[in-house]
Amino acid sequence: MGIVIALLSGALMSIQGVMNTGVTKQSSIWTAAGWVQLSAFLVCILMWFFSGRQPIGALWQVEPRYMLLGGILGALITYTVIRSMDSLGPAQSALLIVISQIIIAYGIELFGLLGVEKAAFEWKKLIGALVAIAGIIIFKH
Repeated sequence: MGIVIALLSGALMSIQGVMNTGVTKQSSIWTAAGWVQLSAFLVCILMWFFSGRQPIGALWQVEPRYMLLGGILGALITYTVIRSMDSLGPAQSALLIVISQIIIAYGIELFGLLGVEKAAFEWKKLIGALVAIAGIIIFKH
């Protein structure tokens, strides 16, 4: 099920990036990014009503506190996706975004950052990342 959800996530991110870029062309980048965050917030409130209503106050108990910065990162992600899709197009932008995600996620695992359990170095993962980078070079030319 995790694979299906991950594939769905990637598809939704690509579609959202194209849509947000279209909104930006008719308004502005921060208007588009703001709309994305506001509409996402409204969906979250709606889903909260239908999914058990865990106490909102639990947010203030989150440790370490820096974990609460995800929303700020979300706004920056929206901004950078719009800018990259506008400059590079959806396919090349998505390819570079995924490669960056793979490299950063592996670094987080490898060094045990942000509360993630530290993983051992594996050559096959490094080779996989290098193959992905080679794919970018091939895709670009």
